[in-house]
Amino acid sequence: QVQLVESGGGLVQTGDSLRLSCAASGGTFSRYNMGWFRQAPGKEREFAACISWSGGRTYYADSVKGRFTISRDNAKNTVILQMNSLKPEDTAVYYCAAANRGSHMLLSAEYDYWGQGTQVTVSS
Repeated sequence: QVQLVESGGGLVQTGDSLRLSCAASGGTFSRYNMGWFRQAPGKEREFAACISWSGGRTYYADSVKGRFTISRDNAKNTVILQMNSLKPEDTAVYYCAAANRGSHMLLSAEYDYWGQGTQVTVSS
């Protein structure tokens, strides 16, 4: 059983940056692909970014490509989402999730473990 705890959310202005962290415990972190998803009010949860278990592959939603960077530190059981040039449409609850190796990383249904989420609010 993997436990995931997100941190780093907050209220920022358009153009600012935020760094979200996700700390994992209770499992072998390097066995999991990791993803960040987000859910805005009144909308379905959507994929934002993911990284393979080794860190060798990363994927981004078109809406965040070029502004967000996902990384991981397997020694520290941590995955980071660096968000730059934030826009009001980035406002959402951001969730960290873990999926077994071999999973289709872009699909939320592939993820077995989820954090509680952290709120990101970008004011215009």
